Amino acid sequence: MRFGRTAATFLRRAWDQASHTSNPSPHLTSRHHESALAVGGRWARRSYSSRASGEEIGRQQKAVMRSSYFRRRGDSYRSILIAVAATGCLGGLYVVVSDSRVDRRDSEGLPPKKKVVLLGTGWAGMSFLKDINTDLYDVQVISPRNYFVFTPLIPSVTNGTVEARSIAEPIRRMCKNKKKEVRLFEAKCLEIDHNNKRLLCRDISDVTVKGKEEFIVDYDFLVVAVGALSNTFGVPGVEKYCHFLKELEDATRIRDTVVDCFETACLPHLTDDDRRKMLSFVIVGGGPTGVEFAAELHDLVHQDMAKLYPSVQEHVSVTVIEAVDHILNTFDARIQEYAESKFRRDGMFLKTNCQVKKVNEGEIVYFDKKANQEVALPFGLAVWSTGLGTRPLVKDFMVQVGQGDRKVLATDEWLRVKGCDATYAMGDCATVEQRKIMEDINLLFKLADADKSGKVTVDEFEELMELVRERYPQIDSFMKKKQLRDLKTLIKRAEATDQTDAVEVDLDRFKMAVEQIDAQMTRFPATAQVAAQQGSYLANCFNHLPFDSEAAQGPVRVRGEGHHRFKPFMYKHLGQFAPLGGEQAAAELPGDWISIGRSTQWLWYSVYASRQVSWRTRALVVYDWTKRLFFGRDSSRL
Repeated sequence: MRFGRTAATFLRRAWDQASHTSNPSPHLTSRHHESALAVGGRWARRSYSSRASGEEIGRQQKAVMRSSYFRRRGDSYRSILIAVAATGCLGGLYVVVSDSRVDRRDSEGLPPKKKVVLLGTGWAGMSFLKDINTDLYDVQVISPRNYFVFTPLIPSVTNGTVEARSIAEPIRRMCKNKKKEVRLFEAKCLEIDHNNKRLLCRDISDVTVKGKEEFIVDYDFLVVAVGALSNTFGVPGVEKYCHFLKELEDATRIRDTVVDCFETACLPHLTDDDRRKMLSFVIVGGGPTGVEFAAELHDLVHQDMAKLYPSVQEHVSVTVIEAVDHILNTFDARIQEYAESKFRRDGMFLKTNCQVKKVNEGEIVYFDKKANQEVALPFGLAVWSTGLGTRPLVKDFMVQVGQGDRKVLATDEWLRVKGCDATYAMGDCATVEQRKIMEDINLLFKLADADKSGKVTVDEFEELMELVRERYPQIDSFMKKKQLRDLKTLIKRAEATDQTDAVEVDLDRFKMAVEQIDAQMTRFPATAQVAAQQGSYLANCFNHLPFDSEAAQGPVRVRGEGHHRFKPFMYKHLGQFAPLGGEQAAAELPGDWISIGRSTQWLWYSVYASRQVSWRTRALVVYDWTKRLFFGRDSSRL
């Protein structure tokens, strides 16, 4: 807009200057103009150097008048030329700008862009949408919510440390930053018809057009990233009497319920037993989410609620129920021990090796494996944070593609849904089934045995592993987990010897060495890290897809055999945090680094602030942390 105003001002001045001068002769050229100026200057100098007669003076005056006449004509002509040139430049600029906003495929007769439909706006969907090239594809997004949530901070919303809107970023703001238009439909996908490549969707908002709630969306490529539900494991009463902690709305409801429990406990007609029951907070699940919520709740109760509700503070209890031996069982044992000891020091109750049997109104029944008995625990608030369940949409789709006996969608290493064309899945709703090395063991042995001796040397084994490590990502994972610089140790273990340089192994020993790698292979964890990396990976594949002229043949076995456009998806673990309350946290970092304490909590602050998807949410989150530091948490129930 600023450039347009400047150009318009320039044109207006140029044309005004041209209009205030005489019209130039159509036969006047720049050469005539220069000659006139030279003649005028010569006669003017001569008039001052000598005395001239009246006739000479007249001739001089006429020459000067003639030179000024040509000068005016030249200035006018030059102004018009500049104006015309500027007009042409602006016209060309306008054409370029206009052409950049309009898809030229229609005017040039090019085939229409392929339509990519994205289901979901979670971590996987957000990363895919952020990196996909909209110049190459017609991208459409379908989701029942029109915003992205920074899920690692959802537990902080439950106690008022962070406001709900501070960790929510509108998807349309992200769509606006793309080169081409990205259409967002705030609706729920009811059914996937992969044979006809159609989606049945429904508007579930409060404002709808009667009789037009459902609509059809066609696609060329489908990306399923709808996430997962909380897994109740079929325990009776969970859905009716427990709160979940998956969505932003869940955190808001938990926050309101906590405040309600304190307000109700302050009523004068209640007994102490009633108050103890009302202020009993139970968390089922000792994973990262459950532990972080318990820590946040403890801080809220003892740092803020104790000042506002001092008369009922002695009746508060926080209990964590875990089915296995330790909480945070995906973390290092040192972190598990520290977290358990800290929770007990803070006065929280840990019930490990306990399995919940049923949930009644205001009471949870669990079986204590150590005591071999059932225990009934009253509660005012129960939060269920255990495992992942399958959404109905994904269940129906799995039946269509022959995966009805699974819990999540199975994909290959390129995130393609098995048994279905042009459909991809990522995030919590899918799992990547990596190909085991043992499936190709005979072929690999032949490749390694270059001299056809029937045995493989150490050097041949290492060359083979270097050749195929891109095809089998578990090789790198195994080396990092075992902290190996090379794979000679595998041969050493297979031969039970310390001398590896001159060792040769046959096929059976070769299998023993490779089995160790497959034995350590695990599925990717259901975390935001994995989902975000999958979204970026798949978007990069789509961006390069139109430039590959060869058809995909896969899954290929080893690199160099067959053809495939891209490397398999490889997850890079960047570490994980576990806030433990009291401005302390634990971190498990790459390279077997363990960090525990207050400095780790500040590292947690910096990492989560930097990982925000926009400067708006980053500023809001930092503001909320600062506000809590000076003024405490807000206990208002709005």
